[in-house]
Amino acid sequence: MNFDFSFFLAIATLLTGAIWGGYLAYLKFASIDPPPENEPIIVEYARSFFPIVLIVLLLRSFLVEPFRIPSGSMMPTLLIGDFILVNKFTYGIRLPVINKKVVEMSQPQRGDIVVFRYPKQPSVDYIKRIIGLPGDRVAYDKKNLYINGHPVKRVSLGIYEGVGQGESMTGTEHFLENLNGIEHSILISPGAPSIDGVYVVPEGHFFVMGDNRDNSNDSRYWGTVPEQNLVGKAFFIWMNWDWQYKGVGFDRIGTIIQ
Repeated sequence: MNFDFSFFLAIATLLTGAIWGGYLAYLKFASIDPPPENEPIIVEYARSFFPIVLIVLLLRSFLVEPFRIPSGSMMPTLLIGDFILVNKFTYGIRLPVINKKVVEMSQPQRGDIVVFRYPKQPSVDYIKRIIGLPGDRVAYDKKNLYINGHPVKRVSLGIYEGVGQGESMTGTEHFLENLNGIEHSILISPGAPSIDGVYVVPEGHFFVMGDNRDNSNDSRYWGTVPEQNLVGKAFFIWMNWDWQYKGVGFDRIGTIIQ
């Protein structure tokens, strides 16, 4: 069980519902008719907040959940200050708080950008791109990516010019990578050391990496992501606010995430 925002939403829903429902039950069984014009203040608050917290709980648990990008590990696809929406039912419907899957949907695919609970600290959410599926053999050698012995194709797009809080990435190499038919941009820093290794993805797990390959804390360092840690698939940027530099990035609003 994770004591995250959904947990407190569920507690608030149960508490306000119990107070309001209990008061209505009391009026019925005590045969108080007509009911008092003025409800106790705690009942009035419970009646007002119950539908709100219930709707928010249902939306966050089963439909979409908002997240903010705090780091540059997914540059240039996602920038610091992007506010994104995550589809919660793409990979199946899970009960809130206990995180038990009750309805199977589609399976994660290579190239999907996913939000997940960091295996080393499940209370923290991470966002990366799925590189390896269960059973895959993933190799990273001298900054080249291989899946099941085949090199992943990429085409140079020149030198990257960073903006806002990502300005420090100016001068890195910008590539268009083709991952199982999913084309996306990645960054590679020529002067950074290559974290080389060969990894076999266990059943029920996924190998993930950041698009900013030399500035990402990902599966190369701490291992694979269990399926039950997946929160959902990122699909939309609804706002960008780089408070430290340019403010609102209107050109980012409405961007479909690929």
